[in-house]
Amino acid sequence: MVALFYVRLIALTAGTLVYLFLIALILGHRRPRLFERLLFFLILSLFAIYAGGLLEINAEIQYGVVPVSTQILYKFLIALGVAFVFPFVVQTQIEYLRQVRKARVPTWALVLAYGLFLLPIAMFAISVNASRWHPTWGLMGILDSFLRQSGLVVLSAMAGALFQLPIAFTSRERTERRLFWSLFISGVIFTLAWSAGHSVAFVEIAGVLPGAVLIRYTLKHNFLEYGAQRNLVYALSATFLALLYLALVHRISGWLAPVFPPEATASVLLFVLIFLFEPMERVIGPALHRTLRERMDRTQRLSVELQAEARHGDLARLIARAENLIRQEFGLAAVRISIPRDPESKPLEGPGGLGHAAGIPLVRDGKEIGQLEAASTGAFLTGETTAALQFLAEQLPATVDLCRLIEEKVRLERELAERERLAMLGQMAASVSHNLRNPLSSMKTILQVQLEKGELPADLRHDCGLVLDEINRMNAKLSQLLKFAKPSVSGGRVSAVELTKQTVALFRHDAERRNVAVEFDAPIGAAGAATEDLFVAASEEALSEVLSNLIVNAIEAQPDGGRVDLALARKGDRLAISIEDRGPGISSDMRAKMFQPFFTTKATGTGLGLSIVARRVDEMGGTLACESPLEGGKGSRFRVTLPLAAPQVAEAKRGERV
Repeated sequence: MVALFYVRLIALTAGTLVYLFLIALILGHRRPRLFERLLFFLILSLFAIYAGGLLEINAEIQYGVVPVSTQILYKFLIALGVAFVFPFVVQTQIEYLRQVRKARVPTWALVLAYGLFLLPIAMFAISVNASRWHPTWGLMGILDSFLRQSGLVVLSAMAGALFQLPIAFTSRERTERRLFWSLFISGVIFTLAWSAGHSVAFVEIAGVLPGAVLIRYTLKHNFLEYGAQRNLVYALSATFLALLYLALVHRISGWLAPVFPPEATASVLLFVLIFLFEPMERVIGPALHRTLRERMDRTQRLSVELQAEARHGDLARLIARAENLIRQEFGLAAVRISIPRDPESKPLEGPGGLGHAAGIPLVRDGKEIGQLEAASTGAFLTGETTAALQFLAEQLPATVDLCRLIEEKVRLERELAERERLAMLGQMAASVSHNLRNPLSSMKTILQVQLEKGELPADLRHDCGLVLDEINRMNAKLSQLLKFAKPSVSGGRVSAVELTKQTVALFRHDAERRNVAVEFDAPIGAAGAATEDLFVAASEEALSEVLSNLIVNAIEAQPDGGRVDLALARKGDRLAISIEDRGPGISSDMRAKMFQPFFTTKATGTGLGLSIVARRVDEMGGTLACESPLEGGKGSRFRVTLPLAAPQVAEAKRGERV
C-alpha cells in the first residue's frame, strides 16, 4: 500500500507538471484563434484534476487528518476539471477540424458541441438536490455528490478517442496521422483503466499519456508550431526541474528531521548542486551545440533554396517565396520583406496585435536597401531565431542582386529576340510593300487615264472610280506597313504643342463627320495667360505618328459619336500626353494583346496602329499605358510620357522663332 501511495504521488506530480507545461506553451504562443483558446481551457481542466489530486495526497502526508477547508479546495478543483473536461474535449476536436484542417462541420454538430456545456449545470443541480440526504450537509455534500457522477471522465476519454479516428484516417501528413493515432491509443488505455477500476494509480498514470504525447509531438515535430519557441521550452524545463529538486529537498529534509536538522539537510542538498554543474554541462552542452548546428544547417539550406529561386529572375516571386519559407521554418506568425523599405508602411504585427515583432535592415555596401520584418504569435523571438534571421538578412541582398541580374539578362534576351523578330517582320513588310506598290501604281495610272476619257460610259466610270478608291486605300495600308517596318529618325526636337494643334486640326473634320468632338487642352504657361511651349526630344515624324494613331483609334472607338479629350502637361523633365475617349472600353485580355503587331478587332484594320505607337514611344525613351474602363464600365485613356528637350535648346528655338 505504501508503494502504491508513492506511485500515485509520482503520477499526480507528473500529470500536474505535464499539463502545466502545456498551459505555459499555449500561453506563450497565444495565437488568437478559438481552437487555441479551447485547447487552453481543456488543458486547464485536466490540470485542475491533477492539481486537486496532488493537493489531496500532499495534505494527507502533511496533516494525516486533512482539514475540511483543504478538502473543499481540492474537491472543488477536481469537480471543476471533471465538469468541463468532456465539453471541452468535444468542442476542441470540432474546432481543430474547422480551423486547422479547414474541414466543413455540420451546423447540428456545432450546436450539439456547445450544448454540452449545459451538462455541468445539470450535474450541479442534481448534486444540490442529492446533498440534502448526504451526511455532510452543505458545500462538502454537494462536491461529494458531484464527484460520484464522474462518469463524465469516461465519456471524455471515449469522445476524445473516437474523434481521433476520422482525423487519423483522413490525414495526409505522416506526423499528424501518427499524433492522432497516439492520442486515440491513449484515450483507449485510459477508458480501459477506468472501466477496470482495480487501481486509481493506474488511471492516474493513464491520464498523463495524452499530455505526454502532445509534449512529445510539440517538441520533436513542432505540432501547431508550439515547438518553435525553444527559449520558452528551455526556460520551462529548467524551472520545472528546479521545482522538482526543491520538492525533493523538502521531502528528504522531512524524512531526516528526527536525526538531522531540516535546515542542515537542505543546505547540504543545495550545496551538492555545485558538483552537478560540470556533469550537467557535459550532458547539456553537446545537446545545445547539436541543436544550434541543426538550426544553422537548416538556415543555410534555406539560403541555398532562395538562391536557386533567384535564378528564375523574378524578384516578386523570390520575395514571396522567401517570406513563406522563413515563416514556415521558424514558426512565425508573419514575415514581410520590403525592397526598398516603405517609410510610410506600418510596422509588422502578429495576429490580433499579440506577440513580438522585430525588423532587421537589409544592407549592401553600407547602404540599407530594404528590411526583413518578422512577428511571432506569442513569446519574444528566441535568440537562435533572431541570429538565424540576421544571417538570412546578410545573405538576402546578394540573393536579390543575383535575381535582378538574371531578371535583367532575361529582359535583355527577350528584348533582343523581340527586336530580331520585328526586324525580320520589317524586312518582310518592306519587301511586300515594295513589290505591291509598283503594280498598284501602274493600275492607278491606267485607271486615271481611262477616267479622263469623256466617252467612257457612266457605269464603267463609276466602277473605275471604286477600283481607284480601293487602290488608294491599299496604298494607305502599305504606307502604314512601311512606317512600322522603318525605325524612326533618332534625335531632333519638336514643339509638342504646335504639332498637337496641327494634328487635331487635321482630324477634326473627319471626327465631326462621325459626330465625335475632339478637344485639346494646351498647357498653360507660368504667367497663367500664354500657352507653354514644350519641346520633345524626338523627330516630328515619330511624334506625329504617335498622336495620329492614338487620335484615330479614339475616334474609331466611338462609331455612334462621342468625345475625344487630348491634354498635354509637364511632369518634371517629361511631357505627359493623355488621350481619352468615351468608347465601350477595353477588356483586360485585349489590353494584354493590343500592342502586338497585326492584332486587331476591326474588320478592315491592319493591327499596326497601336503597335507603331508602342514602337515609336519606346524608340523615343518614353512610356505608354492604357487605363480602361474609366467610369460606368466605359471609356479608355492612353497615357504617353516622353523626355523633354534640354531647356537651353528649347530657349534657343524660341529665340529663332522670334
